[in-house]
Amino acid sequence: MIQAQSFPGAFLKRAAIAALVVFALGGCTTIKGWFGGNKNKQNEPAELTDFTASAQVSKLWSAQAGKGEKRLGVRQRPAVADGRVYAAAVEGGVRAFDLRSGKPVWHYESELLLGGGPGAGEGLVVVGGMEGDVIALDAATGAEKWKAKVSNEVIAAPAVGNGLVIVRANDGRVSAFDAATGERRWFWSKELPVLTVRGNGTPTLGPGYVFIGNDDGTVTALSMSDGTELWTQTVGQAEGRSELERMADVDGPPVLDGTTLYATSYKKETLAIDAPSGRPLWTKDNGGVGGLGLGAGSVVVADPGGTVWALDRSSGAAMWQQAGLVRRNLSAPAVQGDYAVVGDFDGYVHWLKLSDGTFAARSRVGGDPVLAQPVVADGILIVQNTEGELTAFEVK
Repeated sequence: MIQAQSFPGAFLKRAAIAALVVFALGGCTTIKGWFGGNKNKQNEPAELTDFTASAQVSKLWSAQAGKGEKRLGVRQRPAVADGRVYAAAVEGGVRAFDLRSGKPVWHYESELLLGGGPGAGEGLVVVGGMEGDVIALDAATGAEKWKAKVSNEVIAAPAVGNGLVIVRANDGRVSAFDAATGERRWFWSKELPVLTVRGNGTPTLGPGYVFIGNDDGTVTALSMSDGTELWTQTVGQAEGRSELERMADVDGPPVLDGTTLYATSYKKETLAIDAPSGRPLWTKDNGGVGGLGLGAGSVVVADPGGTVWALDRSSGAAMWQQAGLVRRNLSAPAVQGDYAVVGDFDGYVHWLKLSDGTFAARSRVGGDPVLAQPVVADGILIVQNTEGELTAFEVK
């Protein structure tokens, strides 16, 4: 989904509308009857083929977080901390569940429209709203601790750590709040392109750093203490003749492993960065929107066309690709043990072997899309579909 940012001038508005029309026509790949009714097999989602499962996947539990996002494109996903799963839906407030059993623990009721999903840590669960509200809850009881307001809708989970709550608003502004009181400590802002992919990545916390994926294809490191910009590095080059072609969003959260930061962009580029200095270590022209999964020796990405890639963590070299899910509107990958896991537009969840990318298992969580990156904690994988349904899986 593409969104046009708010800029003055009739020309930019017309350009944004024209680009959206082009995208809409190009994206209607499953609609029959256009211009004579011929069925174009090449533009349809790949049909799923049978295979012999090599992994045993068991469903542990399912639960409802509330009324889901449907077509809002915010990719709501749960957060896990201290043996609990915290989940929000657009309507229905915030809920906590036991990680292993799915048993409800508490429910915070709210009339606000919530976006992006919650962030959890340091005894807090924090969620943002579609009108810029920020709500901090006690992780143990669900009691409200404090509220704040930011400048635009919040469609990414806040990050909680080091005594701060970091909130990324959809207008490119990042705000830091005191985790105990909700007092604003600092803010930082980034100018946005005319057109962006709908969605934002959760800020990534490091020792003294906050890493932000930006809509112009860059990643920025900020000082945790005061929000000072330390470095900015380009992941995806915003090149092209039109605003549509220049879209290069880094919409998934950068992943920090030791001193190496990994980020991927809508421009099909993935970058490994030396986190303290911002120096590029390697770049590869495979990547996608929504984030990446990190295996023991690989970085796993799903490109916008639906091909899943495994890249060598040390060099970026392609290890394998899996094209059996093209045009199925995949989620970003997660890594569960020896498997990469992606969801698709039809509610299927696919397990691929990390060793060679072959299909290992498949399950379905209703018929609604799984757009958000799955979450893995203590060996358990949790997916949230666009109807707000949570499902937990274990793999053997």
